[in-house]
Amino acid sequence: MKRSHEEQRLALRSTWLSVWVNLMLALAQVVIGWFARSQALIADGFHSLSDLVADAVVLWAADQSHREADDTHQYGHARFETAASLAVGLILIATGIGLLWSAGLKLHAGEAMDAVHPVALATAVLTLVAKEILFRYMRHVGEQLKSSMLIANAWHARADAASSLVVAVGIGANLLGYHSMDAVAAIIVGFMIVKSGWTFSVDAFHGLTDHALDPDQIERIRKTILAVDGVRDLHGLRTRRMGDWAVIDMHVEVDSHLSVSEGHYIAEVISARVKNSHRVAECTVHIDPGSVRQLERVLALPPRTKVQALAQQVLGQPAAIRLHYLDTGLEVEIELERHVSATELTRLKLELVKAMDGESLARVQINCPPRGDVS
Repeated sequence: MKRSHEEQRLALRSTWLSVWVNLMLALAQVVIGWFARSQALIADGFHSLSDLVADAVVLWAADQSHREADDTHQYGHARFETAASLAVGLILIATGIGLLWSAGLKLHAGEAMDAVHPVALATAVLTLVAKEILFRYMRHVGEQLKSSMLIANAWHARADAASSLVVAVGIGANLLGYHSMDAVAAIIVGFMIVKSGWTFSVDAFHGLTDHALDPDQIERIRKTILAVDGVRDLHGLRTRRMGDWAVIDMHVEVDSHLSVSEGHYIAEVISARVKNSHRVAECTVHIDPGSVRQLERVLALPPRTKVQALAQQVLGQPAAIRLHYLDTGLEVEIELERHVSATELTRLKLELVKAMDGESLARVQINCPPRGDVS
């Protein structure tokens, strides 16, 4: 769940670029808006100032999320980015509400509105172009790094570009004689900012509350798992977000008579393929023998120590015992170390079944080496 040094450098570079662009634009918009008497341009300038706060949050989160896992964050620090996305969203909402309140009060009071200076229109157009270029660059970086935080910040820039377009239209209408359109443009910008902030906040909230992955992502992961050799079926697949990554766990059904080592091998193959094919940080695989569903019945079966003790009493010689705990009951497979006759094998089997009466036996099989083999 940790970016490479090059990826981290790219993430920081794109964010610092956003910082400097927003700083220069914000100063230009507020200063020129003040002298040009454009409320919409001033509002857009404060919007750019809010971007600086968002950029600061992103820089902090990018640094924190890059840290190694530790005793207090044993799954790493990826969710710092999700928390930062939520903070960016809340900043946008607060900024938008402030702009709505200010422009709304001015319109409601019916204050006289003067014509703005034409330089305000040029500034709005310049801001629009700069923000659109910044959006395209930051979105490219965010998609390359698969970072929801950087993508959110990129769309923040796109929201700025859209608001600058509205501001330009409002200022243009003001210059044509519709003086109140400057304030109307400021209100529209406020609504756009609030909507954008709400979208980011909801997405980030889902990430912080263990929201599952999208259904199409889950289906792609399911297909990857079922394609692994030895997997018969899959159930209980659970997913949750961890920053821009996912943590998943599942129950995989395999042949009920596989060895423990082969079952473990299948689990490791599943984990490796899922991590290589999807943005998954942790993959926990629970191996189920066949289609075990009746857990209460399985848990009621006798433990190995009890079965071994009964088998030793009946067999009277060392033996290797394999147990299979299934819905149908307990299957016991025994390999004797010394050869005995077929009649003796039958007798031992009947005695063992009798000794284990009431233990939900499904099958008992006893084998021995051929005559003359030395164990």
